[in-house]
Amino acid sequence: MSAPEQALADGFASMVERWTLAHTGDPLQAGWLRRAAQALSLAIGEGHVCLPLAALDARDGGPGSDLPDLPTLRQALQASGVVGTPAAPGACPLVLDDDDRLYLHRHFDYERRLAQRLLRATGAPPALPDDAVAQQLQALFGHGDAPDWQMLAAALALRQRLVVVSGGPGTGKTTTVVHLLACLLQQNPDARIALAAPTGKAAARMSEALLQRATHLPPALRERLPAQASTVHRLLGAHPGGFAHDAARPLAIDVLVVDEASMLDLALATRLFEAVPDTARLILLGDKDQLAAVESGAVFAELSADPSLSAPCIADLARLCALAPAQIVPAAPLQPSPLHDSVVWLTRNFRFGAESHIARAATQVREGQAGELLQGLRDGGDGSLHWLEDGAAAPAAPTLQCLRDGYAAYFDALREAPGDAAGAARAFARFRVLCALREGPRGALAINRLLEDEARALLAPGSASPWFTGRPVMVLRNDPVLRLFNGDIGITLPGADGEPRVHFADASGGHRALPPLRLPAHETAFAMTVHKAQGSEFDEVLVLLPAQPARVLTRELLYTALTRARQQVRLAAGAEVLAATVAARTRRQSGLLARLREAAQAEAPACR
Repeated sequence: MSAPEQALADGFASMVERWTLAHTGDPLQAGWLRRAAQALSLAIGEGHVCLPLAALDARDGGPGSDLPDLPTLRQALQASGVVGTPAAPGACPLVLDDDDRLYLHRHFDYERRLAQRLLRATGAPPALPDDAVAQQLQALFGHGDAPDWQMLAAALALRQRLVVVSGGPGTGKTTTVVHLLACLLQQNPDARIALAAPTGKAAARMSEALLQRATHLPPALRERLPAQASTVHRLLGAHPGGFAHDAARPLAIDVLVVDEASMLDLALATRLFEAVPDTARLILLGDKDQLAAVESGAVFAELSADPSLSAPCIADLARLCALAPAQIVPAAPLQPSPLHDSVVWLTRNFRFGAESHIARAATQVREGQAGELLQGLRDGGDGSLHWLEDGAAAPAAPTLQCLRDGYAAYFDALREAPGDAAGAARAFARFRVLCALREGPRGALAINRLLEDEARALLAPGSASPWFTGRPVMVLRNDPVLRLFNGDIGITLPGADGEPRVHFADASGGHRALPPLRLPAHETAFAMTVHKAQGSEFDEVLVLLPAQPARVLTRELLYTALTRARQQVRLAAGAEVLAATVAARTRRQSGLLARLREAAQAEAPACR
């Protein structure tokens, strides 16, 4: 835990202790509340939304600590004056739900609001499109002997207002959306469609992918497709005081498609979904097995938990897709959810063959098969995945050579045409170094320093300027005035006057140049953390794990890193760290499914 997070937890815990003492006059009880508040704050820093009381003892030192038993602790929390209940949260800073989950008040409020918004979407009566739209759906996807889950996902989105589509890279999510939007525009040519993603890079990639997949559509239909995806913040009209759009001022749209939805944290997901009119369709695309959001929550994974389909829903999908109902057999749910009839898992990979080493390794990581992964890495394969068995404290010589080789084509392109922003951007986009950590000798900061020295020696020998030709930078903070958003990548090139300019891709497909001094917070981007790489894809990646196990090393992180590559992965890691990483799962504490069940039960009497 970082020092700032610890300081924040300590400060919050002290306030809760003082408030409890003022209410109860009991120092012992106030001490228990202090420790619960501190543990909750630290848990939130790790991405959890809440803290189960049963986990508090383990966080607080385990057996032998002087915390009371669970019933006594629950009673103390409820009598403290600072802990509300779901039935009466009041203005209390903390809330304890009926299953002994302890929340910050705002996180409980977000969960409850999000659940209510989602239930309004799933509660809308299904509406099937006419025969002409069904025929177009079948024509776009074709018709084979086996059910096409891309077509079924599109049919589900035509039937209702909320659909969650989970699948890894190459499973056809973009194709599904293009065909779905074509059908929606056939049904309503004036439909107002918005495309969004959590980061600028993911939004740009979504726009490019949709255009590429839409070339087979009739020109008149293709021209009605939305041309650009937006960041979520830009779509909501982010400003220093919050967002222009919310539940009271909804977006003027009929359809919202959100790509890379696994990157949405609880707060942003709630604000976004509330800003979508109840009459609009909401289509979420992502990968439930990827890393969860950096902030609190694992919203997409929870929403994807139950891909089961009811008999009436299967009958409707069979009609739309010209299938027999018996052919439609959904996957088994990870856990039941009120969002059944709303979720589809895409599992067939169209990018990699069944024997692709990358695809096989990603599956082994996802399933926690460390032994099989290591054996496969030692045996080699089709050349798409190469293991550098490098567990040294600092990157060993073969890893350093891979760093240089990976960017050789980029450096060559800059030497040959130092003023060609488009060519430099294309060359840079081919390869990336993905680090599990930010700090340390194998972290992103150290690797960036190393590659900065390499680039300066090749492209600007003798220069001490931080703005040397070819320096790539990543924006770290949204700046709507400059139209720059967190995750945007720019390339430093000399301007006509010889002064450096940072070139960013613009909406027209060209590039715009900005003086370095105008940029918001940024950092060099030869290497980035795996978290920062979400929503991006590269032809080749070098994945660099630390020499020792770390809390952030999980199978979700490694799976996300491997699946950033279109063609080739080089994996630099020791065997023990790899095995420990695959064995570790991300388990974020949340009560969203409980809130969904509560909201469904509350609505049930009104539906009878």
